[in-house]
Amino acid sequence: MPPVKPMLAKSVARIPPGMQYEAKWDGFRAIVFRDGDEVELGSRTGKPLTRYFPELVVALRERLPQRCVVDGEIVIAREGHLDFDALTERIHPADSRVRMLAERTPSSFVAFDLLALGDESLLGVPLSDRRALLTRALAKVTPPVHLAPATTDVEVAQGWFERYEGAGLDGVIAKPLGVRYLQDERAMFKVKHERTADVVVAGYRLHKSGPVVGSLLLGLYDERGALQHVGVSAAFPMKRRAELIEELEPLRMDDVTGHPWAAWSDEAAHETARLPGAPSRWSGRKDLSWVPLRPERVAEVAYDHMENGARFRHTARFRRWRPDRTPESCTYAQLEEPVRYDLAEIFGDKG
Repeated sequence: MPPVKPMLAKSVARIPPGMQYEAKWDGFRAIVFRDGDEVELGSRTGKPLTRYFPELVVALRERLPQRCVVDGEIVIAREGHLDFDALTERIHPADSRVRMLAERTPSSFVAFDLLALGDESLLGVPLSDRRALLTRALAKVTPPVHLAPATTDVEVAQGWFERYEGAGLDGVIAKPLGVRYLQDERAMFKVKHERTADVVVAGYRLHKSGPVVGSLLLGLYDERGALQHVGVSAAFPMKRRAELIEELEPLRMDDVTGHPWAAWSDEAAHETARLPGAPSRWSGRKDLSWVPLRPERVAEVAYDHMENGARFRHTARFRRWRPDRTPESCTYAQLEEPVRYDLAEIFGDKG
């Protein structure tokens, strides 16, 4: 019975040998509970996702075994590529909008683990046995429910790591074959793509603890010469947060007038430009104010991949200042574009 907390993964630099390998899906982690006509979708935090994906509830009821608990990922694909933005749009309070989006951008479910079947809990069963049971249970499953491809060949996994990013996937997950299902424990391993980019530091937000830097606001120039907000870098030790306040003080602007992101508080301006402080149902009442800096300083940051080619999908990791680079040279053109790969080919590849 829900809630069940998912087993987690810790980051490693390379794909470890001797394990089961799967693609790392860029979606909403979900544990599906089915008991006859009842279907519940539990999120990573334990909160239900059921109302946000009505079309998936119908599909899961039709395609999963009568009584089971399945771990997997909810994804939305557009033109053969995962679209995380379309997924986040589903978390909306209005049922009418959710149902409209369910028709316009239907979701899919990628199953990669089986936690219960019939009356039997499989939490104490080794992964290799759970995978065999899952493969049999979903042998004839049809879209929008998919069985995640898996392999024990590390060379195949390396190939997936190199190719699948072009379909919007995050990397590779490695799972020890004998591992039991350990709720809320980092018993698996994830290998994600990492690249670096030179970005303009054009502002910062204060830390919730006081007058030190909470996050740096990062920008890249587009082909029109406009500075677009592409994300933040936020993981700093507390001592470094205080040092950054002093380092950036000479660039601090008294107000946002004249800054490339001066229109950030105008909701309409976010429709034509990428600005910090975009209204979002995720932010709620969170303070989105920020301190403007003259966009004159360049930093090198590490990132895993871009979302829709426009912004960093996750928080970027600060590497170093780049006094040898000019802000104007920090453009989208420097970013490496992954080779396009069709998601349909991934589900057709049995490894």
